[in-house]
Amino acid sequence: MNAINKMTDLLFEELELAVKTSINLILKIENSQWNYRPKENMRSLVELVHHLVSIPLSDLTCLMEEKSENEYRKIELNIEEIKDQEKLGTQMQHNFEKLKDYIHALSDEDLMNKITKPFYFEQGGHTQIKWLMEIVTHTYHHRAQLFNYLKQLDHDINMFDLY
Repeated sequence: MNAINKMTDLLFEELELAVKTSINLILKIENSQWNYRPKENMRSLVELVHHLVSIPLSDLTCLMEEKSENEYRKIELNIEEIKDQEKLGTQMQHNFEKLKDYIHALSDEDLMNKITKPFYFEQGGHTQIKWLMEIVTHTYHHRAQLFNYLKQLDHDINMFDLY
C-alpha cells in the first residue's frame, strides 16, 4: 500500500468513526426534542441533525464536484421532513458511502492535484485530498455541537460515546 492510499484510509477511518458515533447520538434523540434550540441565533436540533447527516454528500457535491448552490441545497431539502432517527442514520451512512466511492474512483494524481472550487469561492480552490480533510473536520465540528445539544437536554452521554 502506498503512502497516499494509507493516508486516505486513515482519513476515512476518522470519518467513519465520526459517522458511526453521530448516528449513535442521533438514535438517542427523543421525538419531543426535535425543536430544541439552545439560543435564538443557533440551529434547532432537527436543523443541526439534517445538516450533519448531509455533510458527506453535500460537501462532496459542493466542494469536489463543483455543483451549483441549488444542487447543494437540494441535499438537505430532500431530508428536511425526516425525523425518524433510524432513517437519518441510514441516510448519513449512505452519504458517507457515496463520498467513499467518489474518492476511491480518483487516481492518486487526481486525489493529490485536482483542484476544485465551490460556488461560494471567487478565486482559488483546493485539492481533493484537502477537501476530504475539510469534510472530516466539518463532520467532527457538527458532531461536537450535537453532543453539546444532547448534554444540554440532560442525556446520559459522555466522552465514551464519541469513540
